Amino acid sequence: MQSSVIGDEVARFGALADQWWDPSGPMAPLHAMNPLRIGWIDQRLKARFAAPVRLLDIGCGAGLAAEALARAGHDVTGVDAAAEAIAAAKAHALLHAPGARLAYRCGTAEALLAEGARFQAVTALEVIEHVADPQRFVADLAGLLAPGGLLFLSTLNRTPQSYAMAKIGAEYLLRLLPVGTHRYRQFIRPEELARMLREAGGLVTDTAGMRFNPFRGEWQESRDLSVNYIVAAMV
Repeated sequence: MQSSVIGDEVARFGALADQWWDPSGPMAPLHAMNPLRIGWIDQRLKARFAAPVRLLDIGCGAGLAAEALARAGHDVTGVDAAAEAIAAAKAHALLHAPGARLAYRCGTAEALLAEGARFQAVTALEVIEHVADPQRFVADLAGLLAPGGLLFLSTLNRTPQSYAMAKIGAEYLLRLLPVGTHRYRQFIRPEELARMLREAGGLVTDTAGMRFNPFRGEWQESRDLSVNYIVAAMV
């Protein structure tokens, strides 16, 4: 089966597995962003479904979003192609979320689709910019949803602002991320993502920008989609 996984990307993130849960480590930006994106998703899930929602977090890494969504009351399956990240996710959940409805497995969206798995909701957060074929990836995610399900994706816009802030600033100047974390050519504009979703049978229902407020030291929802943004779609 042809896969959208890029081996070098999986290896790069797998090598960071033992630092994933360090809030001051290489995943510090995701730790800081997590309350905003999880709150945004949880609000829309609970407005549509009765909890717990059966949810797939694809490209879950070591479980930052998956564990937070499980703590919010959802029945979560986290899947990632990096075995090291899944091992770290399981170890962290065992100590910090023992009662949560949370399971992890090493795998891909394509493999789950071939198994006939279906979920009420699917999340892929900061993942699509790291896959080989974004259109195929979106179609696979849509195929993993039960009818009327919700799909959530967050990513980076392909703009001069995102190149300056997320690539040059975060990786080279401020050293907030390991150099090579992002490839600017793989950033995706909101209109491109909306088209991919339409072609996969989905309809965008909500979009928001995510921006860091240095005065408050936290990420906030914004109308500005020029750098980080998040999308909800119904399939």
